[in-house]
Amino acid sequence: MIDEVQRRPELFPLLRVLADRKPLPARFLILGSAAPDLLRQSSESLAGRVETVHLEGFRLADLGTKNQLRHWLRGGFPRSYAARSESEAVAWRRQFIQTFLERDIPQLGVDIPAPALGRFWHMMAHYHGQTWNGAELARALAVSEPTVRRYLDLLSGLFMLRQLPPWFENLGKRQVKSPKVYLRDSGILHVLLGIENRRDLELHPKVGASWEGYAVEEVLKAIRPNAAYFWASHQGTELDLLLFHRGRRIGVECKRADAPTLTPSMRIAMHDLKLDRLFVVYPGERRYQLADRIEAIPLDELALNAHLITKRRK
Repeated sequence: MIDEVQRRPELFPLLRVLADRKPLPARFLILGSAAPDLLRQSSESLAGRVETVHLEGFRLADLGTKNQLRHWLRGGFPRSYAARSESEAVAWRRQFIQTFLERDIPQLGVDIPAPALGRFWHMMAHYHGQTWNGAELARALAVSEPTVRRYLDLLSGLFMLRQLPPWFENLGKRQVKSPKVYLRDSGILHVLLGIENRRDLELHPKVGASWEGYAVEEVLKAIRPNAAYFWASHQGTELDLLLFHRGRRIGVECKRADAPTLTPSMRIAMHDLKLDRLFVVYPGERRYQLADRIEAIPLDELALNAHLITKRRK
């Protein structure tokens, strides 16, 4: 077992030789905090020899319903979540961000000044849950559009950002064709936004976007679909998640509301995308029907019982 393998990329050619050895090929568990695509020698040396398993921090399913607010506020990094106080949790996340920018990224051979990438990361916190607009971000940071795209791809490959691709097909409507971008860990998002406690979170203008991103991540962790997209048209209709799972199309809307109701956008999404089911995920306690094949469901129920949610109905 080799931990933090991204710090020793010169090992990959050796691992390839040992994995191909006959009659006794070696097997390795390789752990690291970077996608294989970022590790050039990995993709060149281990093609056809490696299986990639993505691991997250704590999930809501690991922690239970009563800990949802704490999990949303602090995020899934164990030392942040388990800290003795909010101030200690915030301090750990701030130190993590600094170390990540100043030590971990340079060890990958990435030649980007830490202050520049840090400004981009802070900017993305304020764009959390919005569609990508490289030209606008480039102007705001006074860099070129290819540069901000490079920053985006780097932080995505390091599992800090999620690029949710758009779904578009010939529906007779002009559809959004840029990805939607989220910070994957809600605790990191909150510290970049200056949110330190529950009161800060409730009063912050990004509270709705924060909860949407948190719900999107928990849904994806629970269902683990074959493919995931968002959908939006220039006429204003949209769907937070379009999931392809076991031959079915499942829609998910994330609503931070006490009792979400049926909207015209949901009906349009059901019809235009030919959804098998549509779930409206919200931070409540009661599951109820909104329309035929459209159902409101608490986030914790979906996270804990995703196998029942996605099962085909007879």
